[in-house]
Amino acid sequence: MKKLTPFLIGSLLMFGAVACDNGAKTSESAPANPNEAVQAPSAKATEAAQQDAQSETRRRQLNSDIRAREQRNNTTGGDAQRAEGDLASEVRSKLEANIPNGALTVEAAKDGTVTVGGTVNNQQQLAKIEPLSKEIKGVTKVVVKAAVAPPKQQ
Repeated sequence: MKKLTPFLIGSLLMFGAVACDNGAKTSESAPANPNEAVQAPSAKATEAAQQDAQSETRRRQLNSDIRAREQRNNTTGGDAQRAEGDLASEVRSKLEANIPNGALTVEAAKDGTVTVGGTVNNQQQLAKIEPLSKEIKGVTKVVVKAAVAPPKQQ
C-alpha cells in the first residue's frame, strides 16, 4: 500500500497536467495561438456554433461566469493577483458570448495586454473584439490579429 499511494498520486498529477494543456480558444477550430494563419470555418460548423452560442441560456451562463470571476478577483486582491490565464479565459468567455461564430484565440500578458487572433465572419464582429475585451477588469491593451473570413460554402 505504501508503494501504491505515491504511484496513484503521481498518476493523478500527470493526468491533471495533460488535461489542463488547453489554450484559451473560442472554438476547437481556432488556431493554437494568435500568430497562426487563419482558416475559414465550414458553413456546417459555423451554423452549429452559432446555434449554441446565440442561445440566451448560453449567454447568461457565460456572463454569470464572468461576474463570478470578477467578484472572486476583487476579494483576492484585485488586478495585482490576477494570473494571465484567468484574464485570457475571461476575455475568451466574453468574446464567445458576444461573437457567436468566431474562431478566436486569446493570449494575455502580465501587463494586461491581450492578443486576440483567429477569424470572425464579418467586419462588425471584428470591430466588437477590442471594446468587449476592454470590458474585462485588468485588460489594459488589446492587440487584434483576427481577420474576417466568412464561412466556406459546401
